[in-house]
Amino acid sequence: MASITASELKIKGISVVETALKGEEEAIITVRGKDKYVVIDMNKYSNLREYELEIALLEAKADVKAGRVKRESVAAHMKRVTK
Repeated sequence: MASITASELKIKGISVVETALKGEEEAIITVRGKDKYVVIDMNKYSNLREYELEIALLEAKADVKAGRVKRESVAAHMKRVTK
């Protein structure tokens, strides 16, 4: 995985990110010698978001199947969550 320092990013701008991502799926940006951020291209980000949403859907379906849900009106729900 490529690594970019915050100083490089300040000096060279987006070109250092583009260079780091050539042949790599992600690049780490370090700040004061510590890994701080990860940069990925938009296609990879879109895929990760899709996976995240799919997992959330599977978890919600598992909750429904296991009976870990409440069926109530909007008014009853609002009353319960605002206590």
